[in-house]
Amino acid sequence: MTIDDLKQRFRNLLAKLPIDRFRNPAPVVGVMRLDGIIGRSAGPGRHGLSLDSHERAIAKLFDNSQLKAVALIINSPGGSPVQSALIAKRIRDLADEKDLPVVAFCEDVAASGGYWLACAADEIFADENSIVGSIGVISAGFGFVDLIERIGIERRVYSTGPRKGMLDPFQDEKSEDIDRLRELHEDIFETFKNHVRRCRGDRLRALDEALFTGDIWTGRQAVEVGLIDGLADMRTEMRKRYGDKVKFQRSGVRRGLLSRLRGGASGGRIGIDPGEVIGALDDWAHWKRFGL
Repeated sequence: MTIDDLKQRFRNLLAKLPIDRFRNPAPVVGVMRLDGIIGRSAGPGRHGLSLDSHERAIAKLFDNSQLKAVALIINSPGGSPVQSALIAKRIRDLADEKDLPVVAFCEDVAASGGYWLACAADEIFADENSIVGSIGVISAGFGFVDLIERIGIERRVYSTGPRKGMLDPFQDEKSEDIDRLRELHEDIFETFKNHVRRCRGDRLRALDEALFTGDIWTGRQAVEVGLIDGLADMRTEMRKRYGDKVKFQRSGVRRGLLSRLRGGASGGRIGIDPGEVIGALDDWAHWKRFGL
């Protein structure tokens, strides 16, 4: 007798038991929260979304033969286009491999890379007040030329080519550097647009000139232009589809002890790390672009 024969006999025995939960097991929906800035962590206490940090949790999410569907809860203002693409592809590959429907639910914001992640799903829902969209590419930084001159710092740069120091924040901007950056942006932008077109297809109800300007929409407006499929929260929608007895199996990333301690009110530290302050301001700016 083979292992498969034994498994079948065991299932047949369970089916005969007078216990309803064995005869009719509750449907299971896998749930993963994708929350925060997309990109590799830029320093202690900062936790970016990346394939490296989430790959194990994503694999665990799909590793259940009882799953009926996977739900993604997304709350992200965007970040790295590369990590957005890698995470979305990994989710889509596993969904196709396991033949499972994936449904995304946008919370406060699913913008830029956050919307890129949402498009990995077969369907997208949001709250009527969610902020959705921002399909475009942006980069931002600081210039410190006047500051270092004022305090008497001399900048010394040695490179093997004229473009190696492109967009150095301690030197004056050059028009050719800006033009080159815009070329790179346009190339990434085309990839983003193609991703949205491929995933949303004929559900898009607005022209490219309206959808691909970097503009944002509320959840209700996003339904009208076809960026999402409807207004709903995860629990209500999944119960509507699979019944009130549906079970939610959550998969997520556990933060290490050091990260949790550093993420506390004071972290037990004295003094301020300027690098962490700048990083925190950068994260804050990502969210504030959407009024959050």
